[in-house]
Amino acid sequence: QKYAGVDDLGDLKSATNPNDSTVVITLAQTNPTLLRALSGRLGIVYDSEASDADYAKQAVGSGPFTVGKFTPGQSLTLDYNGGYHGTKAHVGTVTFTQYSDETSLADAVSKGTIDMAAPATATVASQMNGKDGLTVTEGATTDKVLLAFNNNSDSIMSDQNVRTTFRYLIDSAGIAASQSDSSGALGGPISPLEPGYEDLTGLFPHDMSKTQTMTSYFGPYLTTVDLVVTAQWQPMAETIKQQIEQLPRPSVNLEVVSDEEYAKRIQDGTWELTLMSMNGTDDAGTFADPNSIFHYNHAEVQQAYADARAATNDADYAEKMKVYARKLSEDAASNWLYTRKCFTVASTKLSGYPTALIDQRMPLADLTVK
Repeated sequence: QKYAGVDDLGDLKSATNPNDSTVVITLAQTNPTLLRALSGRLGIVYDSEASDADYAKQAVGSGPFTVGKFTPGQSLTLDYNGGYHGTKAHVGTVTFTQYSDETSLADAVSKGTIDMAAPATATVASQMNGKDGLTVTEGATTDKVLLAFNNNSDSIMSDQNVRTTFRYLIDSAGIAASQSDSSGALGGPISPLEPGYEDLTGLFPHDMSKTQTMTSYFGPYLTTVDLVVTAQWQPMAETIKQQIEQLPRPSVNLEVVSDEEYAKRIQDGTWELTLMSMNGTDDAGTFADPNSIFHYNHAEVQQAYADARAATNDADYAEKMKVYARKLSEDAASNWLYTRKCFTVASTKLSGYPTALIDQRMPLADLTVK
């Protein structure tokens, strides 16, 4: 239990290695996402001689690179591993340096202090676009931006009719089109890179006429909603506030709070609307947990997710996740706005570097330098 994300393995019954080149994993019940879990952190083969390493402070490497030096929160240096049995790296050393702000990162890549910024923000990518000696590339991610609803029983958003009203009221497509980091409107909890994706943007098109009819039904019941965000989401929150307040009711109490206060408010459930991102493959299942921060509790949706988790092959899992996602979106459990894209700014002397999902992984074995 000391390793991050170990729960993604599912109900692990045993793990054995009958010989030097085989590992046998036995589960107590099906886990259709096991292979994806093993393709990430959970699939790392640790050095048995370094099994007691404190990975919060130390780094132990294998594969095409080994760890040369690691300074937590500052830098990581990878060295060429000549003893690696697979395809060997094309470069001898790669050094990662962490930058705390956009200005410092943009300055470093502009001056050539670093050869690549990845992932770069949309702001940095825009500043570097068209500059001599640099290439700006866009890539897909599974990062989903949503206007989340607090479905707890003491929240006005626990009413399915209210949630539906808000989904018609918010111009999700317009918001998605206006964001520099958007790769397109979403409409549901699964991104195009995840199993079970279906374009659900047509379920709740922006419709002021329908919204006016629905809000008149609520009368004085729908008065004020609380929108709690951190500073990074304030511009989008202002847009959403303006869209909601096109109608006489409801009004929006927009609160911009510190990161610390935000974490406490979300955990305590003292909010009704918030803007956030979900950045993980298969994180759609969060909505099937009534104890999650969304407090969404719907027996039919939970059963649909359980059916998907019981799948024993990829095709069946994807099809059942599609059913789950549609039920979840039709019930307006939240308002999924768009999927993010990531940006890479690199020197033109570099090639072979990844451009998709770089917010999660950075395979550099194919990286070459002219």
